[in-house]
Amino acid sequence: MFKKLGVVVAIAVSLLFAQMGQAAAAADAPEKKMTAEEFVASLKFQQGKITLQNGIAHLNLSPSFRYLSPEDAEKVLVDAWGNPPGAKTLGMIFPANLSPLSAASWGVVVTYDEDGHVKDDDADSINYDDLLKEMKEANLASNEERKKAGYAPMTLVGWAEKPSYDKASHKFYWAKEFSGSKAGENSLNYNIRVLGRKGVLVLNAVAGMEQITEVKKEMQNVVAFTEFVDGNRYADFDAKSDKVAEYGLAALVAGGVAAKLGFFGKIFAMLLAFKKILLVGLAAAGTALAKLFGKKKDGDTA
Repeated sequence: MFKKLGVVVAIAVSLLFAQMGQAAAAADAPEKKMTAEEFVASLKFQQGKITLQNGIAHLNLSPSFRYLSPEDAEKVLVDAWGNPPGAKTLGMIFPANLSPLSAASWGVVVTYDEDGHVKDDDADSINYDDLLKEMKEANLASNEERKKAGYAPMTLVGWAEKPSYDKASHKFYWAKEFSGSKAGENSLNYNIRVLGRKGVLVLNAVAGMEQITEVKKEMQNVVAFTEFVDGNRYADFDAKSDKVAEYGLAALVAGGVAAKLGFFGKIFAMLLAFKKILLVGLAAAGTALAKLFGKKKDGDTA
């Protein structure tokens, strides 16, 4: 019996060492690089009418746009564009004629903040010049957090397009310019907020400043085809049962500024985490693509 047990143990040990050897060999083997074509082929683009994952809103995409699910959007943001993982999005919108890996490409990250019905009473009283000064101060603090997280600072330059609110449609949009660590590589964040019954649909376009003319034009189309479904629209708000947000339009623009002043706590953590994704944007795309596709030198293409 003991002899048989010894044989079994010997075989088990032999198998264990064989498996360890295979694992070590696999670890030493060169990592297989995915080609750009394989990466794009793995993405499942959708067009036409898209009902977002939470069912509260839909996108009636024009033929010039296409949509990626939250899972595929994560691939683009993290694997291709070099952003940190873990963003909870409702997907992304891209120009239909451009690959997400193209230097000319840009994308719109879609999320939803259900913090309550945002009152727009302050629409006519916001001083956006003063707000910009406060945002620049808050940007200095946010850059310290970016450095701690291992990301290069992104400095708020100013408005690429001053905030504008449409009272009829309850849609709010503005654009900010950020400068990165490299000269001539400024980033554009074009923001749209669609106010709803219980929260805000957030659409943030990430691009380079050199694309501002195209993005400004196309984002007007994005504004037009983004709508809440019946029952979730701004006009459907029920004052007897629905929660009212603890902030107004100014805080939607300011984000971190409002949090710094103690206006709202929970949303700050969300904005801070999301800001890291958006502000890295295309500024890091070259480095990320080089890492992902095994780019050898600056002159090579994926």
